[in-house]
Amino acid sequence: MHMAISVAVAGASGYVGGEVLRVFARHPQLRIGALTANSSAGDLLGAHQSHLVSLADRTIQPTTADNLAGHDVVVLALPHGTSAQIAAQLPADTLVIDCGADHRLTSAAAWAEYYGGEHAGTWPYGLPELITPQGRQRSALAGVNRIAVPGCNVTAVTLALQPGVAGGLVDATDIVATLAVGYSGAGKKLAVPYLASEALGNAAPYAVGGTHRHIPEIVQNLTVAGASTVRLAFTPVLVPMSRGILATVSAPLAPGATPEAVRAAWVEAYANEPCVHVLPEGQWPTTQSTVGANVALIQVAVDAKAGRVVAICALDNLVKGTAGAALQSMNLALGLPETTGLVLEGVAP
Repeated sequence: MHMAISVAVAGASGYVGGEVLRVFARHPQLRIGALTANSSAGDLLGAHQSHLVSLADRTIQPTTADNLAGHDVVVLALPHGTSAQIAAQLPADTLVIDCGADHRLTSAAAWAEYYGGEHAGTWPYGLPELITPQGRQRSALAGVNRIAVPGCNVTAVTLALQPGVAGGLVDATDIVATLAVGYSGAGKKLAVPYLASEALGNAAPYAVGGTHRHIPEIVQNLTVAGASTVRLAFTPVLVPMSRGILATVSAPLAPGATPEAVRAAWVEAYANEPCVHVLPEGQWPTTQSTVGANVALIQVAVDAKAGRVVAICALDNLVKGTAGAALQSMNLALGLPETTGLVLEGVAP
């Protein structure tokens, strides 16, 4: 019989916190402990996450280090700039998983440019499938006590293009990424652009012109994957769906590279990855196919007339983009089978 692993979740009333609870509650060895938040402290969780029936009668506590301490795992589903202060007060032997941005970047200068303020430092990066000089990032997660979960858009773009970067099949100095993003990616907040009357039937770009905060993280990942220089034009577009990302990423085909070599590189890169799948030729990823699942679906093609590789990745921004990645990384850190507790099939129709 396995000992139960206790997990506390900060930010339990938000979209990410709710998804963390939904995904983590399926894990056979986890026990959900303290649930915390700020403005919703004192409420029952069911008032904010009515779909979490098994946890609905739990009371949300204030987010303090004292309320989070005493657990084996603490998941921080907090806005950027707020995780670091809490994490610094937690015991060094507690596994702390930050779903926010505070500990993702390795460059303090990039943090200052895109987020502002003081850089909190860098934690082991929670994208097991990231191609690294040592192989894959999963090897760097074994036994760690701190994990920085990637940004959801970052995961989609990285997984879409990294096989071509690692294989020298694309020119990373001219990457163009356009993403269709569901509204949950903007977080749970009341603002005019997110009202149904504004969003339904509407597609709206945001953070245009190189301003999106996920850009330096994508550049960081593709550099790790083997690019010497990365130039990225990144444009996200909110579309009227509650969750999901469809990332269309293109880059010039490297001299001498062939469509056959491109296809083979993508298939080989993900052949043994349980959570990333390259679809058969001619079949294109859709967001609906990934709803609720910790999977990324990928297709790649060569546009011969344009001389570019086009890679498309679909994933659920709240699962493989965040909460599922957190659980996948937690399993690796604790020495458990990587896919324990994870749903790998989507919901359709």
